[in-house]
Order: sequence, then C-alpha cells, then structure tokens
Amino acid sequence: MIPRYSRPDMVAIWEPATKFKIWYEIEAHACDAMADLGVIPRENADAVWKAKDVEFDVARIDEIEAVTKHDVIAFLTHLAEHVGSDEARFVHQGMTSSDVLDTCLNVQLVRAADILLNDLDALLAALKKRALEHKNTVRVGRSHGIHAEPTTMGLTFARFYAEMDRNRDRLKAARAEIATGAISGAVGTFANIDPAVEAHVCAKLGLTPEPISTQVIPRDRHAMFFAVLGVIASSIENVAIEIRHMQRTEVLEGAEFFSMGQKGSSAMPHKKNPVLTENLTGLARLVRMSVIPAMENVALWHERDISHSSVERAIGPDTTITLDFALARLTGVIDKMLIFPQNMLDNMNKFPGLVMSQRVLLALTQAGVSREDAYAMVQRNALKVWEERVDFREQLLADADVVAALGADAINEKFDMDYHTKHVDTIFARVFGD
Repeated sequence: MIPRYSRPDMVAIWEPATKFKIWYEIEAHACDAMADLGVIPRENADAVWKAKDVEFDVARIDEIEAVTKHDVIAFLTHLAEHVGSDEARFVHQGMTSSDVLDTCLNVQLVRAADILLNDLDALLAALKKRALEHKNTVRVGRSHGIHAEPTTMGLTFARFYAEMDRNRDRLKAARAEIATGAISGAVGTFANIDPAVEAHVCAKLGLTPEPISTQVIPRDRHAMFFAVLGVIASSIENVAIEIRHMQRTEVLEGAEFFSMGQKGSSAMPHKKNPVLTENLTGLARLVRMSVIPAMENVALWHERDISHSSVERAIGPDTTITLDFALARLTGVIDKMLIFPQNMLDNMNKFPGLVMSQRVLLALTQAGVSREDAYAMVQRNALKVWEERVDFREQLLADADVVAALGADAINEKFDMDYHTKHVDTIFARVFGD
C-alpha cells in the first residue's frame, strides 16, 4: 500500500526484514525440537541461534534468489553464511518451503489482527463517547432518504457502536482461526519430520498446530479472515456514508472537523467537503477487493500449488495496512465530528409535524376507524403539508372527520416529541450494558 494510506506499526509487520526474522525463528525452533528428539546434534541446533541478533541482508538474499529462483533457498543460503555451512547443514531438515511460508504468513496475520483489534477498541470508545453525548439529541430518522420519524443522534452513534462491536467479535474469531502453523513436510504427512517439531514451533510462535495440512495450511482459514476484513470495511463505509449525507449543505446536521488553514477546493474558497469520509468509502472498496481472490485461493490442486502465493503477497499487506489506516482515520473523524442540533430540529420542521403521521393513524384505528379510512384521512392532510408546507397539526384540527374521531386534545397530544424517545434508555442498556 502507498505511504499515503499506511501507518508504521502495520507496515513493519510486512517488511522483508520482519518476514526473514520470522523465517529464522521457525527454522531455529525447529532445530531445537529436532535436537531434543535426537534427530540432529544439539551443537548444530545451538549454532543456529548464533544468528539471533543478525539483521538479515535483504539485498543479499535477493541477490541469491536471482540465481536460485527460490526465495526460501536463498534465505537458507544466507543463513548459512552467518552460521557456517557445516553448522547449518541440518537446518530445514525434513521441512518444505510451505512450512516456513505458511506459518510465517499466519504469524503476520495474527500480529496484524492484534493491531486491528486495538484500532477497533479506539473506534468503539469514540463512538460510545459521542453516543452518550448526544443520547437525547433529537433528529429526524430517514428511510429511502425521506423523513420518517424522530430518532436521536445518540441512537445513530449507538447503532454504529453495536455494528463495530460485532465486527470486533468477528475479528477475534478470525484471528483464532488463522492462528495455526504447519511443520509437516512434503504433502503434509510428517514422513520426514516428527509432529512434535510442529507442536514445539507453534507453541513458540503463539500458534496451534494445523490438524491436517496437505503441503499447505488450508486456505478456507484465510478466506474467512479476509472476508471479515471486508465486512469491517463495509461497516466503515456505512458510517462514512451517514456522515457524508449529514454534511450535505441542505442537510448539515453534522460535519467533519475543518481545521485552520484547510482548503476545500482549488476553485471555490467557500467549500467544506467531506473528504475524509469520501476517502474512507474508497478505502473500503480496496479492502473488499481482497475478499474474492482470498476465496478463490481455497481451491488448490491436490496437495498444493502456488496459485495462491502471488495473491497473498499482495492482499496480506495491502488489505491489513489499508484497514488499519481506515479505522484510525474514522476514529479521528468521530472524535472531532461537529454536530448541529438546531439544524436537526430545523430539518424536521421543514414539513411541520409531518413526522407524527403514524401516531395519528394508530390513534384513529384505536378510536374505531378502519385502517383504510384512517390512512386516507391522515394522508390527505399529510399531502397538503408536502405540497403547501402548511402545519400538519393545524390541518388535522381543521379536518372535521379527524376531530370527530379523536377530539382536539387527543390530536394535540400526538405531537409530543418525548413519545419517540421514551425507550432510548432501554436501547442504550442493550448496547452498552447497565
């Protein structure tokens, strides 16, 4: 991913130097386990650890790979340059390249998941703070983009909190599913390496042994992992779209923070554009772009092929780096977001009282009017509000049929705004607990 959309901690996970360090640890721990089993001499296993503080030379490994055309062999050759060719002769004993590559990839994905979980924690804290702050800030709810009934800004934030909380649970499960390793040798039969070696290496790296790994770790695990990242990205877009709508000039119920010196347009000095949330919409597309290739990686030929390899070299870093950046950006947007309660009330009153139509409809049916007749009575008055911007309550009070069925006092009572917020506490308790 380009530096513009990258943060250093996540980028560091995918640096070649980090990858080679993990490869080294896999090989060194495997040698320890084989020495414990008496398969290789203990002095050879100990010799491998002479390289534990070595900064592996990425350029040198690339130079060797240019000749060998094999990345793992190039690394092993470079390792022997540090350890000594005789001392290193038992390194990789009974192993195959996928043992190193797949186990390393899962270590990287687990580390990436830990960063993403921390990102989600920060976002959840920001959403909860704004939800509590605007728990009773009334705004109009919309369906199909059209005014529906009153809700609160706090409920909007609480809804996004609940969605992101579900995403956190999904990511925890995906992290657990991806946290497996395989040191099982060619075609995964352990013919040339003891399963105890795999158990030892996995324990050292914080993984669990893959129950059955052909020559590769099954890619359904990775498909699920990237699918969860795609869902999280869609949730980011869900929040971003709401903020973009709120910032529209004719709505302006909320907006991204606009800093001193910021410019919205090269042509129009008055512009304040929702550039951060528009950016988040685009970044969400990039994250979701990895989901289908990850699913297509599940189907491999027989015990292995490498059709998945090129895909994962790209989507592993790009997707996690992009999502990390997007979550941090969204947290910043939520933290600094401007809220305009008066505009919310003004918008709701553009068609005065119209959002109370369902209350009147229900009251009429409870008063003995058929639903069909009640609907017609309410709608004919509501349409006048649409067309003439008159007050809905006044129209109802001037309608003899409605007054006959309900009476003036009952009509007036149906315009109490608190009616629509009476269960906000219940919803908040469900979302945030008592």
